Amino acid sequence: MNDQNRPADWKHFDDFAAGIATNRLPTTDALRGQTFKITLKTGRIIDLAFTAADTVAWSEGSEAGADWYEALEVAPKLFFINMTFAARPAEDEAFIVNTETRRVLSVRERVREPGEAPGEPRVAQVYTAGVLGDPAVPPGGPEPAPTRDLIGLTAHYTYSPNHVYEHIYLSAERYAWQNLVGVQRGHGDVDLATTWKFAENLYVFGFREFIIPVASLFFYNWDTMRSTGKFLGVTSQGKVENKPAGAFIEKKSRTVYDADRAPV
Repeated sequence: MNDQNRPADWKHFDDFAAGIATNRLPTTDALRGQTFKITLKTGRIIDLAFTAADTVAWSEGSEAGADWYEALEVAPKLFFINMTFAARPAEDEAFIVNTETRRVLSVRERVREPGEAPGEPRVAQVYTAGVLGDPAVPPGGPEPAPTRDLIGLTAHYTYSPNHVYEHIYLSAERYAWQNLVGVQRGHGDVDLATTWKFAENLYVFGFREFIIPVASLFFYNWDTMRSTGKFLGVTSQGKVENKPAGAFIEKKSRTVYDADRAPV
């Protein structure tokens, strides 16, 4: 939607993002000095060299660069790697990488131009599984894949004392949210969502809002009940920004559906 469709009291991305990383896991420099070769199922091959705690040299085909990244260890030997691109400020990419099993999930995001995809959210996400290292050597563990595991779950996410949100996972394609504590209190919506299962009790969840140009990507660890991720969106000044976020999770309830009434 364009701004003309935004309710008068609806908050911008930057209004609610301030402080939403209070309960986020800390970043780590554990990848500094390491090199990764990632092969995705689409055929993309990406080489990453982590030259500093926040700089990664990358190459893919004929393209190359050195850009900002952050890494967070969201489970043992499992890293959430968030990258931005100075030459492509409307894009970012996250890699969820298990250095032990060598399983990888890539999520590419892009803020589309207004009117580029009528009726769809401005921010697009593309999810692709892959392998770390030699793709001829079979990785361990299950391959990350889309899942219906969260359907029917209601959970609360506390990002800070001033940011508490309720999520209700409605189907394989949509979820509902409402703000319980914070500047968006009283606001809520149903947006497009994607859920992948990375491993047992470990999930990757992303959503794309209709009313404002913003999307999020989070890693859920049910063992520690932590949510770790970020937002990509357009601020009230029209600037594209990548913002960190993270929360403590409380599972509240679950709806069980009859087989003939299960959501899509």
